[in-house]
Amino acid sequence: MTPQLLAVRSWSEPAAVPQVGAMALLLHGFGSDERDLPGLAERVLPAGIPWVSLRAPLPTPNGGAAWFPIGRPGSPAPEPVARSVQAITTWVAATLPGEMPLVPIGFSQGGVMVTELLRSLPDRVAAGAVLSGFVTDGERPGDADTAQARIPMFWGRGDADAVIAGDAVRRTAEWLPAHSALEAHVYPGLGHAVAPQEVEDLADFLRRALSPEAPSA
Repeated sequence: MTPQLLAVRSWSEPAAVPQVGAMALLLHGFGSDERDLPGLAERVLPAGIPWVSLRAPLPTPNGGAAWFPIGRPGSPAPEPVARSVQAITTWVAATLPGEMPLVPIGFSQGGVMVTELLRSLPDRVAAGAVLSGFVTDGERPGDADTAQARIPMFWGRGDADAVIAGDAVRRTAEWLPAHSALEAHVYPGLGHAVAPQEVEDLADFLRRALSPEAPSA
């Protein structure tokens, strides 16, 4: 059974989805919730891009939520990851109009969801951002289509991040350039967090990636 996701939105009426060119999906990290990233969205999204922030389906002891259980660092079990991806894609299909392009932005575990959505919906993702996240092990049926699409992706991380395992960082550093039009930033001295400079860099990236003059993939 697909978990039911909770959401907060940048528009007032839940049924009145804005008819716009793209929709940002905000995907929080482990132990947080749907209230975590809207403040970031307001600082990085170009004017006119609405957002929806989804709450992950698994409760955590601190009252927050998770997209998948913590297991071997950097190598989560594939089944709960797949279930959460299915929950997101089901929510998208039931809530957003037609083929509206998506702009997933995720921190930590939410960044994993971004890369999984890129692999699952290469025809829907217009651009994406992975903040202190990574790519999971293994191949997906959509990986070849994803590589061909060359979707603009932002990957930001700190070189002092002790949360994300080194092999997951190396895996991501190999996978993302091969499967996207990657813009990568490493921030000296930053741990498992988002730096002020990263916010500026992400805003600049999204402005360019979502510009009407941006080249199509």
